[in-house]
Amino acid sequence: MSILEDVADDLAKRAIAAHEASGDETIVDKVSEALGASSQTLQEAYLTAVRVRRAEARALRMLGEFETMSAARPAKAGAKADAGGNTGGPAAKPGEG
Repeated sequence: MSILEDVADDLAKRAIAAHEASGDETIVDKVSEALGASSQTLQEAYLTAVRVRRAEARALRMLGEFETMSAARPAKAGAKADAGGNTGGPAAKPGEG
């Protein structure tokens, strides 16, 4: 990453962490305003990093929920075979395979 992206991402991570720790929803906006007063380029990169980090967090939560649901479901008899040829169904008897 460039120095711009590195700085913006670091500020975004710290602002999001401060928001989560304090519950103050204005922290991200206050940092953005301070950046915009001196560097619109850094402000835009910071806001992009905040959006990316928040989207990543939402996606990870969603994936975690899907993984939890998948782990709780029993395997279906007609399931696709895995790399080892296992379908999750009953094992073949000797001489049948």
